Amino acid sequence: MDTPIFIHWCFILVCRSLGLMNLRDSLLAALVATIWGFNFVVIDWGMHGVPPLLFAAARFTLVVLPAVFFVPRPVAPWRTVVAVGVFMSLGQFGFLYVAMDAGLTPGLAALVLQAQVIFTVVIAAGVLRERPTRAQVVGVALGTAGLVVVALGRGGHVTAAALSLCLLGALSWGIGNVVSRASRISGGLSLTVWSAVVVPVPLFALSLLLDGPTEVGSALGSFSWQAGLSTLYTAALASLVGYGIFNSLLSRNPSSYVVPWVLLAPVVAMASAWLLLDQQPTSAELLGGAVLIVGVLVAMRPARRAPARGAQLDIPAHAA
Repeated sequence: MDTPIFIHWCFILVCRSLGLMNLRDSLLAALVATIWGFNFVVIDWGMHGVPPLLFAAARFTLVVLPAVFFVPRPVAPWRTVVAVGVFMSLGQFGFLYVAMDAGLTPGLAALVLQAQVIFTVVIAAGVLRERPTRAQVVGVALGTAGLVVVALGRGGHVTAAALSLCLLGALSWGIGNVVSRASRISGGLSLTVWSAVVVPVPLFALSLLLDGPTEVGSALGSFSWQAGLSTLYTAALASLVGYGIFNSLLSRNPSSYVVPWVLLAPVVAMASAWLLLDQQPTSAELLGGAVLIVGVLVAMRPARRAPARGAQLDIPAHAA
């Protein structure tokens, strides 16, 4: 299975899973998936010469400023906003950036992060006592099998440590999903901006601790134009514009019609990394990735009948 065939197959698979959105909304959803998928390549391109945690801190500084002065605070307790920020942003992207700095390719990183669906279903079943549907159980099993294939067949340039760090990022994302689910808070742009308030300072402090003041100071003093453009893209396009469009789509369409489009993000990431960075995945990575995507699609499949109250887990969408 080569990369173009895999990309085409995944695109058809995702599109067939979708509901009947109108053409405008379908094009907008595809645009957001493209922005989010290409985001991984932009991160990889801009992070050279900058410690990963410092680079993530710069991104979230731009997410917060100046938007926090114009976007209203979400109607939710501060503890919930902080928890979402800690798990969905600080944990997820802290681990992701370190994993990519350790050699994880953009396409593989985008793919492995989709394990958040598996973690979300499992954690919600244990913490919220939400009984998973049959489709979710099958999806988790398929997704886990896909991850095992990816782990066993990773290329020589990808270490087990890098893959494990990305899985920790997916786990943190899954915990954030469950926190959001338990609080019933809507995942709008306001939550994205205000939850990011708690992210930059801890990331900067961790970078000082792990990388040392000398390296951090040198990186800040020689912050390249590539790093600046990458930070601007990830903060403005991926976080603010992407979520603005995506949440508007969720307000007009059922989530089961919109969320599967997120699965195009790993496909875009793998295609752009292959075309621009000459990073072609191994056959095992492609096979495992296909199985993982099928598992995620199955896990997100809406129940045919309305389940009992609290029995169905609605998995929030999020991306790098």
